[in-house]
Amino acid sequence: MGEIRPYPAKMTLRLAEHNKDDRERRLADIRQSLGARSIVLIGLMGAGKTAVGRRLANWLDLPFIDADSEIEEAAGQTIKEIFAEHGEAYFREGERKVIARLLDGGPQVLATGGGAYMNPKTRAAIKARGISVWLNADLRVLLKRVGRRDHRPLLSVGDPEAVMKKLMAERGPVYAEADITVESRDVPHDVIVGAVADALAAELGCEAAPRRSAQAATPRRKKVQ
Repeated sequence: MGEIRPYPAKMTLRLAEHNKDDRERRLADIRQSLGARSIVLIGLMGAGKTAVGRRLANWLDLPFIDADSEIEEAAGQTIKEIFAEHGEAYFREGERKVIARLLDGGPQVLATGGGAYMNPKTRAAIKARGISVWLNADLRVLLKRVGRRDHRPLLSVGDPEAVMKKLMAERGPVYAEADITVESRDVPHDVIVGAVADALAAELGCEAAPRRSAQAATPRRKKVQ
């Protein structure tokens, strides 16, 4: 199996360097190539799925859906309350059902919870009806981001750093099955959005950005069967 190399965050479509018509054409190419598929953002808590997803949806003029918000609306409870009252297994089954329903609503940008992609049925559904994008952040960035909020049930007990390290070890190999991997660094969100857009253009066979330097762009190598 060949190595999969992520798209660096600094690789962008450089849309600001082109005139408005050119920018719109490039983004329209991505939208058209998607068809009815969803762009599904996966990754650990703190990877930036919601923040990046909202901006990406705005760039592409697509709806943005946050799976966790949809779950809370359907249950009439917060995720933290669902975990406390019913347990994680109950939550995960509800999560699977909600995401399966949401995938029927493409094209859209769909941000999923950190554990959603671990479910084999959810992975299969995303593969069939979407393009998966792993926002891969290092431990320092994740801890900095998750420390700003206290609503995450998996971090409510124990040492957050130890929990995050455990989750990274368990989930990383599964996240690596995603169609696209983009580094989510501690940079402005639009930098990450640009990297995701460029990676989507490459994955979908859209026209590449002109005059991209070898240093700025490192193509992702496909798995070798």
